[in-house]
Amino acid sequence: MSGSIAYERFIWFHEQIKAGRYPNAPRLADHFEVSLRTAKRHIEFMRDRFGAPLIYHGERRGYGYEDASFEMPLMPVTSEEVLSVLIARTLLSKTAGGVISEAMRRSGQKLLEQAARFGWKPERLDEVFSATGHGFSPVPAAVFQAATRSLLDQKLLAFTYTSPQDEIPVYRVVEPHHLQYYMGSWVLIARCRLRDEFRMFYLSRMSDWKMLHETFTPLPKETWQSHVKGAFGIFQGKKLIPVTLRFNPFRSRWIRQQTWHPDQTLRDTDDGGVELSFPVADFREVKMMILQFGADVEVVSPAALRAEIAEEIRKMIRIYPSGDADAENMPEG
Repeated sequence: MSGSIAYERFIWFHEQIKAGRYPNAPRLADHFEVSLRTAKRHIEFMRDRFGAPLIYHGERRGYGYEDASFEMPLMPVTSEEVLSVLIARTLLSKTAGGVISEAMRRSGQKLLEQAARFGWKPERLDEVFSATGHGFSPVPAAVFQAATRSLLDQKLLAFTYTSPQDEIPVYRVVEPHHLQYYMGSWVLIARCRLRDEFRMFYLSRMSDWKMLHETFTPLPKETWQSHVKGAFGIFQGKKLIPVTLRFNPFRSRWIRQQTWHPDQTLRDTDDGGVELSFPVADFREVKMMILQFGADVEVVSPAALRAEIAEEIRKMIRIYPSGDADAENMPEG
């Protein structure tokens, strides 16, 4: 029997006592469908190992606490479990307006007490872990809280949304279905009542947000899942397009160790390079990825993406013509 299963039984027995229901071994055995002998061992364990001040009330035929202030200790956790939560706090704390880090600060004392069991001091934990990033948009604490509450409580969320494409503020009322953390940014997948379809909304682009009192019934996962996963990057869609990129031998040393998409495939080329293939639904993000590798990568397919990269290079040449360089600063041939 795992420790977590046993602890669930301890907590149930503890809560029954706190509620004044005077539980006993037969009721514990019946509730969890275990033997009476096992139930009695659980009660003895609570008294002997957790120090529960159990007292049997004959007239009630059940147990109570001699000291009503007694609380059950935290469930024992491993060092890996404590460490994983603390690292998650570090990774997410800067992206939600301090909401996550503040919540961890308020409730984290118990967690830090567990960390102390392994000899870890709070200041040491902050010293040895950090998270950095660039290009993401931090979210105000209030909008993060409104989005998460409306998502969990199944209530409508109203806000003014400004798209970077036209920068025209538009009032929206949406049904939140999923909140995605992507590259340091928070993206809400919601059914927009204005457009009557699912859309992606960056929390950082919302203003005048408000969780409404009206509730909604979430739609099946199949209706919005295509907005979350399937293709490369943040831009999703039902129609997927296979992309193949060829990296030269130098850049391939890094590409072989990277994951661009869960369904990607790698094929070694005769010159020591590698071809990377994966599905996309939109060219915008993958174009930026390709351009950052310069001449170390070539688009093999599709032809439409190859043409867009070629056009972008022609535009760049017009900005940086070959005669731009100062001849005096050029290396000697």
